[in-house]
Amino acid sequence: MAKTESTMLPLGTPAPDFALPDTVTGNTVTYRDVAGSKATLVMFICNHCPFVKHVIDELAQLGHDYAEPEVGMVAISSNDVTGYPQDRPERMKELAEKSGFRFPYLFDETQNTARAYGAACTPDFYVFDGSGRLAYRGQLDDSRPGNGIAVTGRDLRAALDALRKDQPVDPDQKPSIGCNIKWKGS
Repeated sequence: MAKTESTMLPLGTPAPDFALPDTVTGNTVTYRDVAGSKATLVMFICNHCPFVKHVIDELAQLGHDYAEPEVGMVAISSNDVTGYPQDRPERMKELAEKSGFRFPYLFDETQNTARAYGAACTPDFYVFDGSGRLAYRGQLDDSRPGNGIAVTGRDLRAALDALRKDQPVDPDQKPSIGCNIKWKGS
């Protein structure tokens, strides 16, 4: 398992827009479509990564716990599906339905959205405030496959909760760690 850290996009960066297909509904979804009035979580994940598999139940739970207009959520897979067929859109749809995602799971075939966000690994998390400015980027929590720490979503939940309460997000943020995004031509 190769470990790659997130790039830690500068706080305050405006949310890059996107228009990507939802693998479940087939509809095109934009950032504005998923934006919450107080917080928007953009997650870069994929189907095959052991780091994502380790936290997939917590990601689905986040969708249930924050299913409100104030918090918007979306997951995006940007992996090259030629070399990683388990990350193909039809498999993404299967995972979203099996896991009970309450948020769209989008396919970034061109990988332009991952590049715009500076996404480097799966999972990689970005939380934007109600004005679309980056307030949090980093890890879900301290749990990793095999380290014995329970998956709680503590760090990500703290950022979402602060924004829901109109409070500042702690700027002391740790990078996410996961598999590198599988770039085309690499």
